[in-house]
Amino acid sequence: MNTVQAQMPRRRFLQTAAAPFALVIGLEASAEEALPQKFGADSMPGATVDNPLVFVSIAADGTVTIMAHRAEMGTGVRTSLPMVVADEMEARWDRVKVLQAPADEARFGNQNVDGSRSVRHFFAPMRRVGAAVRQMLEAAAAARWAVPVSEVKAVQHEVLHLASGRRLGYGELAADAARLPVPTRAQLPLKQPAEWRYIGKGKTTGVDQVAITRGQASYGMDAVLLGMVFAVVARPPVVGGQLKRADTAAALKVPGVLKVIEIPGFQGAPVFQPLGGIAVVARNTWAAMQGRNALNPQWEDGPNAGYDSAAFRREQERVVKQPGTVYRNEGDAPGLLAQASASKRFAAEYFVPHLAHATMEPPVATAVVSEAGCEIWTSVQNPQAALDGVAGALGLKPAQVKVHVLLLGGGFGRKSKPDYVTEAALVAKAMPGTPVKLVWTREDDIHHGYYHAVSLDRLEAALQPDGLPEAWLHRTAAPTITSLFAPGAKAAAPFETGMSATNMPFAVPNVRVERAEVSAHARMGWFRSVANIPHVFATQSFISELAHRARKDPLAYALALLGPDRKIDPLKISDVFNYTESPTEYPIDTGRMRAVIEAAARGARWGRKLPKGHGLGLAFAYSFVTYAATVVEVAVNGKGELTIVAVDMALDCGPQVNPERIRAQMEGGAIMGISLALSGEITFQNGRVQQSNFHDYEVLRHAQSPRTIRTHLVGGDPALPPGGVGEPPVPPVAPALLNAIFAATGRRIRSLPVRDQLTARRT
Repeated sequence: MNTVQAQMPRRRFLQTAAAPFALVIGLEASAEEALPQKFGADSMPGATVDNPLVFVSIAADGTVTIMAHRAEMGTGVRTSLPMVVADEMEARWDRVKVLQAPADEARFGNQNVDGSRSVRHFFAPMRRVGAAVRQMLEAAAAARWAVPVSEVKAVQHEVLHLASGRRLGYGELAADAARLPVPTRAQLPLKQPAEWRYIGKGKTTGVDQVAITRGQASYGMDAVLLGMVFAVVARPPVVGGQLKRADTAAALKVPGVLKVIEIPGFQGAPVFQPLGGIAVVARNTWAAMQGRNALNPQWEDGPNAGYDSAAFRREQERVVKQPGTVYRNEGDAPGLLAQASASKRFAAEYFVPHLAHATMEPPVATAVVSEAGCEIWTSVQNPQAALDGVAGALGLKPAQVKVHVLLLGGGFGRKSKPDYVTEAALVAKAMPGTPVKLVWTREDDIHHGYYHAVSLDRLEAALQPDGLPEAWLHRTAAPTITSLFAPGAKAAAPFETGMSATNMPFAVPNVRVERAEVSAHARMGWFRSVANIPHVFATQSFISELAHRARKDPLAYALALLGPDRKIDPLKISDVFNYTESPTEYPIDTGRMRAVIEAAARGARWGRKLPKGHGLGLAFAYSFVTYAATVVEVAVNGKGELTIVAVDMALDCGPQVNPERIRAQMEGGAIMGISLALSGEITFQNGRVQQSNFHDYEVLRHAQSPRTIRTHLVGGDPALPPGGVGEPPVPPVAPALLNAIFAATGRRIRSLPVRDQLTARRT
C-alpha cells in the first residue's frame, strides 16, 4: 500500500530545505501595496498572493520546486498552475518538482477547490510569481557580471549575457536572487503569448501522471501511519436525528474492536459539522464495521422524520403554478401570457431529483491528536475549512492544526464540505497519540451525504407568429443551499437563481424569473455545476419543444432565440451574480455562445440524413463564465433500448492553459452528465435515503457509455480572462440527450432520470 511519506509535511520541508536549497521558500507578505478588491480573486482574502518567496524555491543543483496550493482531484491543477509558473520563469519542466501545500490560506491564498476557479483566479498570480523569479535571477546575474540587466536574458534554466555569451545556471544564482527585493506588479515583464513554451501547448506531462498510472499515487485512503487504527461511524439515518441507545457492550465484544466513542450531533445549522452518532474504533476496518453492526442503535429521528421525496415533488408542482419571489422582471411577461390564446401559449415542467456526489473514493481522513495539537492527512477540496472545523471542534488554536492534502479520488463538491475530517479528529481526540483513520463506506456516502437539491422548474412562453417567444416566464422550486448555513432558510441565494435562470441571454423582450420557497429536509450541498443542472435541463428542453411547435430546425431556432451577437452586462439582467466576476471583464457574449453552438453542430454534422431510430439533440449553456454546447446522437430500437452513438462537445473558456486537461474534463463531463440523466436519483421515505450503493444508485457502466466523444475547443484568445472548465461541460449533456431521444422517437421526457421511461408503455 502507498504511504503518505511522499507528501512531505511543511514543517519538515522547511527544516530540510535550508541545507540543499539556496533560495528558500519564505512566508513574507507581498511587497506590493494592496489593490482595491471587488470581483473574482480580488474578492477573496489572500487570493491574490503572488509572492515568489512563498511559491518557488531553487536548489543549488538547479532543481526548481513549485508549491501547488490547490488540491488535485482530476482537473490537473497540480500540473497547470505550476506549469504557468515554470513557463514565466523560463524553467525547464524536466527540472521542476511540485510540492503540495498544506492548509494555510494566510500564506497561499484561497485553497477551496470548487467553483471552477483554480486557473480562473490564479492564472494571473502564478504568471506574476514566475515572472518575478525570472526577473530576480536576471538581476542577480547582471550584478554578478557587473553589466546592465538589459544585457541579460533568462532562457531555459540559465541566464545568458547576450554580448559575451556567458551563462549561469539557476542554481548558481539562487542564493544571490533570494536576497533581492521582490518586484512589484508594475515592474514585472510578463511574457507575450507568442513566447509561451508550455501554456496552451498541451504537451506537458502531468506531475502525477506516472504515479497514478502505476498505482503509486497517495490518495486519502492510502495514508498509512505507524500504529494506525481504524474507525467507522453509525450515524443518524435522518438529518437532525439523535441517538437514544446502543449496545456498546456487544460492539466491544467483537474481536479487534478497541473503543466505542459517541460523537455529538450538530447544533444549529448543519454547515460542515458531523451528523453525530457512535464511532467504533478497531484494529482493522472489518472489525470496526462488524462492531458497528453489533451496536443495534436506536434513534430519535427528529423534525425531518416525515420527509418523503414523492410527496415533496407534489408540493413543488403546486408552488410553481403560483407566483413566487421575483428575481428578474423585464416588460410584462405575466400580462402577455394572460392575454395569449391557447394556441399561442405553451408551458411545461421539468424535474431533477436529489443527486449524490458518489465519488469513487468515499470520504476518509487520518488524524493524530497530541498535546501539541492535531495533524490530519486527507483528501479535501477545502483545506482551510477542514482546519477551521477541527480547531473549533477540539478547542484548539488554528496554528495547532495541520492539514496535509493528498490526492482526491473525485470531489464534485462533496469534499469541500469536510464534516468527515472533523469526525476523524474527534475520534482521535479520544485516543491521544494514536493515529486514527476514519473511513466512510459506500453506504455511508450514499446515506449521509450532502445532496444536490431536488428541483422542479416550470416555463411558460407566449409565442409570436414566427414561433419565437414574446414573453418568457420561468419559475423554479428547490430547497436552497443557504439552509446549510441558516436553519429553516427557504429563500434562494442570488448565486442559485443566477445560474442559467435569471441570466439567460435570449432575445426575448418580456422576461420574468421567479423562485418559490420550499423547505430543506436533508443537507443541501453544491454539486458539480450546482443549479445550472436543473435550470439548463429545463430551459434547453423547453427551447427544443418550442422549436418543434414552430416546426423549425432546433439548431436554427436556438440561434434565432439567441439573437444578434452582443455583450450583455449580467448585473443588469440578473440578481447581482456573475460567478463573482466583473461584468466588465466577463460580459455574457452571445457571439461566443453562438460559436460553440455552431462548433458542436459541425462536429456532429448536424443536418445530415440519419438512420431510422436515430436522433440528434442540442443544448448549450453559459456557466462559470464559460460557454459550452453539446450535441448528442442516439439510437433507440423498437424495444425502447437506447444506444448513445456520439457526443460532440464544444467549449470556449478563454485562454486554454492546459488543453489536454480541458479535453479530459469535457469527456468526464459527458460521462457524468449521461450518468445523471439515465440513472441518477436519490429518494427519501420517512426521512431516510432509499439507495445504498452502486446497485441502486447507478453510475454509468462501460456498455452504456457513448461510442464516441469528440471535443472541440473554441476561441482560446489569450487576451481574454480565463473561464472555468471543471463544471461547464456537465449541464448541457442531459437536455441534449433527451432532445436527441425526442428526435429519434417523438417521445418527450421531462423528468429525470430516464431509466426505464423509454421501455415503459405509453399511457
